[in-house]
Amino acid sequence: MSWLRQPKRNLIGGKWVPAASGKTFEVLNPADASLLAQVPDSEGEDINRAVAAARRAFEAGPWRQMTPSERGRLLWRIGDLLLEHVDEFAELESLDNGKPRAVAKVADVPLAADLFHYMAGWATKIEGNTIPISVPYAPGARFHAFTQREPIGVVGQIIPWNFPLLMAAWKLGPALATGNCVVLKPAEQTPLSALRLGELMLEAGVPEGVINVVTGFGETAGASLAAHGDVDKIAFTGSTEVGKIILRAAAGNLKKVSLELGGKSPNIIFKDAGDLESAIAGAANAIFFNHGQCCCAGSRLLVEKDIFDEVVNGVAKQAKKIKLGPGLAADTEMGPLVSEEQLARVTHYLHQGKQDGACYVAGGTRAGDKGYFVQPTVVKGVNPKMSIVREEIFGPVVVAEPFSKPEELVPRANATHYGLAAGIWTRDIAKAHRLASEIKAGTVWVNCYNVFDAALPFGGYKQSGWGREMGHEVLEMYTETKAVVIGL
Repeated sequence: MSWLRQPKRNLIGGKWVPAASGKTFEVLNPADASLLAQVPDSEGEDINRAVAAARRAFEAGPWRQMTPSERGRLLWRIGDLLLEHVDEFAELESLDNGKPRAVAKVADVPLAADLFHYMAGWATKIEGNTIPISVPYAPGARFHAFTQREPIGVVGQIIPWNFPLLMAAWKLGPALATGNCVVLKPAEQTPLSALRLGELMLEAGVPEGVINVVTGFGETAGASLAAHGDVDKIAFTGSTEVGKIILRAAAGNLKKVSLELGGKSPNIIFKDAGDLESAIAGAANAIFFNHGQCCCAGSRLLVEKDIFDEVVNGVAKQAKKIKLGPGLAADTEMGPLVSEEQLARVTHYLHQGKQDGACYVAGGTRAGDKGYFVQPTVVKGVNPKMSIVREEIFGPVVVAEPFSKPEELVPRANATHYGLAAGIWTRDIAKAHRLASEIKAGTVWVNCYNVFDAALPFGGYKQSGWGREMGHEVLEMYTETKAVVIGL
């Protein structure tokens, strides 16, 4: 709380500065709508200053002279500092986002630290190749040809509010490991952990201008960053609708773009799943983890007809047992949605589903009249035309549908313009392999769900995005490949 009471500033060029306009906006606690802090309401001029600082750092600062080993040690230090401040960051995420502090402490903060530790190892392993070339129009000539991987330059990064610290780590880790400089704009709903992370990064020894953190709204600061002519790449995580806006804004200088967007992920349970209780618990975790505010949430539950009622009733039973409350309360299992806007969005879908004739087995309404709480909700009796089946709700709402024939699964699972994730529950390994290969999704979990690791690439097919986060694949998103040919 003492940190929250301190004035909040943007991090630009290694200095903490107010918005150029002097304006601020309020950051609220979603559990009770109380004021947490005032942060800079940044606009185009603030983005200009941050981009200029990043450009100076990239072109002329000490960052370019640091060896890969030095960069790796710096990234490792950032991970260590996160672990040293795990309680502080867990509390900050709980206050700002609403998630249970216990969850943030065992998941969000350790995963963020692990990402920096993992990327620290890649800093010394970004390599090119030597290529034996044959040039038909130069008979007898000899050449030495090779490739080298170089940082793209100044990277703009826009992160969402559902995992504020972890998404910052996912973006910053690979960008810094590959030698880029960054302007980071956190979500306006949850800017606090990014600002605190900026302090730790300076403490770790990141040179001034290499990382800049600018708070503000998407329509102003975010739009300015995406369209900026001196930004070489934009990386965005958020909704598919906003991703398309980012893409159009980036067209001015044809900057590189990577997008991690929405999902409407199928979670399929067969009657040969074996331990059905585990599958039911897994289905509940797939949708209710992080209050359903996960781009990869298993929000479409497809269950073999013979066990449909048992599974749906089991998931509904789990939903009814979930303890809602403020994130800082020790017994809270699910906190509030992040904002009044998100509450309105989710309850609108719930109302629309009832109007369309869906059957609510559990939940279906707002919980209480204080804070942004929604009951964990299980819905059946749906059809593909309903908005709650087709569209991403981004809340604790799962729609359940039965299936009779396995061959109908692939078309149904793929009947969405998203393709981020999927789940399969079966003890038939051949069936699992066949289905996993046919589902159009960036991640397929078999007999598990929501398993993440810094070494695993994460991203989507179709309108769930471009490119991958994490793993060695993400390094391609932050490097250029240069071919060099030397005549001998």
